[in-house]
Amino acid sequence: MLQANQPAPAFSSPNQHGDTVSLADFAGKQHVVLYFYPKDDTPGCTIEANEFTALAAEFAAHDAVVIGVSKDDCDSHQAFIEKFGLKVDLLADTSGEVCNAYAVWQEKEKNGVKKMGIVRSTFVINKAGMLVEALYQVNPPGHAQAMLDVVKQL
Repeated sequence: MLQANQPAPAFSSPNQHGDTVSLADFAGKQHVVLYFYPKDDTPGCTIEANEFTALAAEFAAHDAVVIGVSKDDCDSHQAFIEKFGLKVDLLADTSGEVCNAYAVWQEKEKNGVKKMGIVRSTFVINKAGMLVEALYQVNPPGHAQAMLDVVKQL
């Protein structure tokens, strides 16, 4: 698993519009809050996306962009954004390449059944491309505010 104070793995993946978004796009310009979530339009994922959206202007005011990542496709992301009026880009990591690079694709157990899935995780990457935070097993309520507090320190 990744840890703070190491270079963030490079990534490139399409967003909800099918436009490729890469970590390199933000180098030297903006901090990146990259959050991974299991599935569009599910309870915890909706809480997290809505909280990041509510704080989007504050993240922007601190030179930070918030990007969500799941294995859902671009159409699913677009529907999720439209349903809730989200103001964050959502990357469609359908191949799992970004999930693997950030070590969030892990075995999970629910009701005694083990299966592979995305572990809700967030990474704060500074303008120099270094990980400032690497958090696994994130709890959605209040998480966006906690990440904004980290960004404010950069």
